[in-house]
Amino acid sequence: MNKQDLEAKLAELKMTYSSVSADADKLAASGTGASHMEKQLEQMEREIKTLRQQLRSLE
Repeated sequence: MNKQDLEAKLAELKMTYSSVSADADKLAASGTGASHMEKQLEQMEREIKTLRQQLRSLE
């Protein structure tokens, strides 16, 4: 992937992360378990970290 592809993927992942995080917060506030969403968020955090490392290596 080139720098533009990585930046686009990172931006998309951040938007998705924000949406899933908000949904998880709503579920937690309503008393419903959101453990599956928390696992999804953890996976996205790892992917964001990897993408940022890849971007840094291109600079």
